[in-house]
Amino acid sequence: MRAATLGALLGGAMFATFACSGPGRSVELVKQDKRTEIIALWTQIRSWRLDAGMELEPHPDSLLGVRGKSVKKAQLVCQAQVPTPCNDVCNLGDAICDNAERICDIAAELGPDDKLGVEKCESSKASCREAKQRCCSCAEKQKASATW
Repeated sequence: MRAATLGALLGGAMFATFACSGPGRSVELVKQDKRTEIIALWTQIRSWRLDAGMELEPHPDSLLGVRGKSVKKAQLVCQAQVPTPCNDVCNLGDAICDNAERICDIAAELGPDDKLGVEKCESSKASCREAKQRCCSCAEKQKASATW
């Protein structure tokens, strides 16, 4: 239910961004619309983390581990085959990484001086990495239990 509500909010924010970004809009209003989209995507990541039993914010070590990396590199944690019991955990990781990719794309559009964009990009990359680590851990546990 919570994800549906957040999805509706995100959809509304995106609609408003695209519907109202005509030629008469100021650069600052367009930037604010992009920041609103970043917040909506980041909020959805936090909701998914909460639903998965994770801390709301990524661990500081995770933040350090992704600094300066792309989302694609941040999510390279393991090369595990995903067993069926891990589908939910791994699909969540994919969704978080998709949001992180979009957040970082928008942040790049806003530029390196946009503090909110930079911070949310780094946070979302760390969330992506942690979610992928959970997927890998699940796969490793399933593999270990299958060998017994």
